[in-house]
Amino acid sequence: MPDTVDALPVTGTAATDAGGTMLVLSQRLDGYDTFLTGRLVLTGAEPMIVRILTLDDITVLRILDEDPIPIEGVWTGVLHLPHGWRSPSLPADLAAAASDAQRDIRSLDGTELRYALAFLNEAGTPSIRQARINLIVQALPPSTTV
Repeated sequence: MPDTVDALPVTGTAATDAGGTMLVLSQRLDGYDTFLTGRLVLTGAEPMIVRILTLDDITVLRILDEDPIPIEGVWTGVLHLPHGWRSPSLPADLAAAASDAQRDIRSLDGTELRYALAFLNEAGTPSIRQARINLIVQALPPSTTV
């Protein structure tokens, strides 16, 4: 696994379903890619590889190790992330396109902005990025400032 670029203190509860053990974080993990793989070090335990699954208002860590340690109840640890952090700031090209089209990017709430930025940042080529900027801008309401 690549070097850690971020280490986040985390807490949560353990639950089990048909897929195995899931660790539900007490707070949603914002600003990081979902499906990102990281290393979780629980207090007093060996590191384990986990997959981050962030949904609308919850983050779940799925343990990927074949023989995970049993975890029950409340837990505390540090989540080490090798990559995947997204800047929460508005990219200049999106801000300029919204301004040029007289559309209000500030009308998006935090969740809408996060999804729009994820959609934009996952573009693989400049032409796809531009097409996605156009789609985001078209979906914005007209700006109320002159």
